[in-house]
Amino acid sequence: MTDETEVDLDDLTRRMDGAMTALRQEFASLRTGRASASMIEPITVDAYGAQTPVNQVGTVNVPEPRMVTINVWDKSLVQKVEKAIMESGLGINPQTNGTIIMLPIPELNEERRRELTKVAGQYAESARVAIRNVRRDGMEQLKKAKAAGMSEDEHKIWHDEVQDLTDTHIKAVDEALETKQAEIMQV
Repeated sequence: MTDETEVDLDDLTRRMDGAMTALRQEFASLRTGRASASMIEPITVDAYGAQTPVNQVGTVNVPEPRMVTINVWDKSLVQKVEKAIMESGLGINPQTNGTIIMLPIPELNEERRRELTKVAGQYAESARVAIRNVRRDGMEQLKKAKAAGMSEDEHKIWHDEVQDLTDTHIKAVDEALETKQAEIMQV
């Protein structure tokens, strides 16, 4: 097979994996009523003249299912970290004990859980669309390769490869969504 008639499966796989990675990051940002260190990853604090992620100014722990603690290393930053958390929009009121900031995670009500499952569904659909767009690009490469002299048999083999890759990634999105929705709805 010549380079002109070859579909870059590695590139298609990398791009589909990128859509899955983006989906996982979006899912991690959804609050499920359960404590997670990833909840505070997007929060930054003005430390030493630069915006610094909270996890770089202290140790983040999840000692129990409904509590996140941050042990701030520099006592002068405790109030800044506390303020950054309050202004982050997480809806969590931090409690300070010396250099330790405790974040109790409140229980989600049924209505909020349903809203979050819809948001998770929208994130999953965006990932599916991204994967289908990568598939479309792969099929375009196949059309060009066929025009450049790829045989019918080779075209069919490559077509099946691209479709299998797409099906595998769509199935992974569906499984991730199912898991996230179960996690959100769990009381």
